[in-house]
Amino acid sequence: MNARQEFYFVVRQAVDDLARHGFDSIERVARWEARIRKAAEKFAAPRPLMEQRLKAIYLSTYKRLVENKGIAKYHKGVERFTLTQVGTQLRSELDRRIAASAALIQRNRQEAINKTLQRFSGWSTSIPKGGSDATDKPEAKSNIKKALVSLPFEERRVLIDQGHKLTASLNNIIAKDAGAIALIWRSNWRQPGYDYREDHKERDERVYAIRDSWAFQEGYAKPGKAGYYDTITAVAEEPYCRCYAQYLYTLSALPKDMLTRKGAEALNAAKKELAA
Repeated sequence: MNARQEFYFVVRQAVDDLARHGFDSIERVARWEARIRKAAEKFAAPRPLMEQRLKAIYLSTYKRLVENKGIAKYHKGVERFTLTQVGTQLRSELDRRIAASAALIQRNRQEAINKTLQRFSGWSTSIPKGGSDATDKPEAKSNIKKALVSLPFEERRVLIDQGHKLTASLNNIIAKDAGAIALIWRSNWRQPGYDYREDHKERDERVYAIRDSWAFQEGYAKPGKAGYYDTITAVAEEPYCRCYAQYLYTLSALPKDMLTRKGAEALNAAKKELAA
């Protein structure tokens, strides 16, 4: 009997026993709660195994983005040696995200187990002493198991969401180090089945200025219609957000309405110099 089967078996036994005898003692309920907790903890994979799986997924993402330079597509124009220079920071961020995600998943697991026990306790103490033939045992079993049965799905959602947050954090580190001056918000709202936020769809393709970057400090650029990036939630900041940013580093990459007169003159001068 595997862990899932054992958990189902214990819940079935507990419901059948309480339906037959009813809430005749605290000890009976406590005895079944202990057995359900033990089975539930076995049903949820051991923490070391969960952390091993988590680390493998994150390392795969890190390898694709950093070691294989896949992250360069978000930073067009940035030299590859720049990506290498921030390698230590990127690795530290990976380790930080692994630890944070492991803690989050562990909290979710404990909540699922506690919710399972709460549902059993609430149901069992409602059965009259002596039992009841009227109780809906299949419904009770389903309700008690619900939190743990949905746990693998919820954990996958957490891993996917934290993966997007990892990608966004790595990109942010590179953007700061390489001197990004603005970014283009990219939304996946066109993707079939994606539950996008309406305000994120409205941000799609908008160019947001990065406050205090060199272009703004030197008076070459100004915020466009979208304004500054730090006035809105960042990409992947909100739960299950899959938006991402395309970072801009040069005056020539900015929309014309974001260039000041000084910036336009500097850009024209640079073009003439290159043409000479």
